[in-house]
Amino acid sequence: MNAPHLNRALVLEGVVRTPDGAGGFTEAWTVLGTLWAEVLPGSGSDTLGEERMLSAVPYRITVRAVPAGSPSRPKAGQRFREGIRLFLIQAVTERDQFGRYLTCFAREEVPK
Repeated sequence: MNAPHLNRALVLEGVVRTPDGAGGFTEAWTVLGTLWAEVLPGSGSDTLGEERMLSAVPYRITVRAVPAGSPSRPKAGQRFREGIRLFLIQAVTERDQFGRYLTCFAREEVPK
């Protein structure tokens, strides 16, 4: 297995839910760390968003492994940010048997 080409700095963000005082909550994203990554695209598709069609592209994002329990270890439900681009993490698995790298399966949704 070849080592991944970690050539893009991605900001890992996690969602924080705060009670809004009316029985609901508000969501805000907070920075958990910056990770160097290899980003490989898959094939795209269209999906219906709340108000318009979204073009959804799956990505396989590989990062150097972070110890389990560390706040900067990616997990499903978080996202990567690269400028204005957002990659929503759907699943995370170890890339190799030694746990040196993690593969994050993510989707980027772009409004049409």
